[in-house]
Amino acid sequence: MNRFEGPGAREASIRYLDGDFQVTSPGAFVRCAVTGESIPLDELKYWSVARQEPYLTAAISFERELQLNPELRKRG
Repeated sequence: MNRFEGPGAREASIRYLDGDFQVTSPGAFVRCAVTGESIPLDELKYWSVARQEPYLTAAISFERELQLNPELRKRG
């Protein structure tokens, strides 16, 4: 059993804001929009306000941005 299974361990609903987030439905975790892995709310650091998506790591967030905006690869 992983740490998010069992009674009371529910997925939260979140509204992602600039530099903060608001819990709209209580829970212990959210799921990464790319990998589907659980992210405990106290470890949630990366998200997109525009897409309202959480990400497990900065690298995953960056790759998602490049995936959805391929023109960014041409910069620099």
